[in-house]
Amino acid sequence: MALRPGRAYRRLHRPYTRQSVRVPRKGYIKGVPKPKLAEYEMGKRTDYDMTFFLTAKNSVQIRHNALESARVACVQLLEKRIGKTGDYFMKIRVYPHHVLRENALATGAGADRFQQGMRQSFGKPVSTAAQVRVNQKIIEVRVNAGHADVAKAALRQAVHKLPTPCKIVVEHA
Repeated sequence: MALRPGRAYRRLHRPYTRQSVRVPRKGYIKGVPKPKLAEYEMGKRTDYDMTFFLTAKNSVQIRHNALESARVACVQLLEKRIGKTGDYFMKIRVYPHHVLRENALATGAGADRFQQGMRQSFGKPVSTAAQVRVNQKIIEVRVNAGHADVAKAALRQAVHKLPTPCKIVVEHA
């Protein structure tokens, strides 16, 4: 089944996360898919001259597949222009804890005959998302001063994969 568009899950709701085992009446949410994010930190973790942050301009939910595609786009440009030696450090600073649910409805010819509509429409877990607030840092890139333009370009590539407008904040070491 294809993914629903990002606008279906963009608005923030009360966080729906895995329940604690310590609470006796609530168990774990069954069947939560694992996040597609492969890595959260890439490159060499040493001292760099400059740090760039990608921050959100709106409060929004970002699905795990959007975070992964932003990470891939950012890293590809960093590796292409700086090199695979890893003279940079990149970190995804949010984690997709929020569980997204979907009430799947039948589509196609004759689906109206056995459609159940809103009956028991709580939904099944289909994905996870990170709930991001205004001005929260999403991605961090550290580079030396000579590669500042490359880091900005990489973060601009990552912005195109996210469902909210973002800004790039620069900090000097």
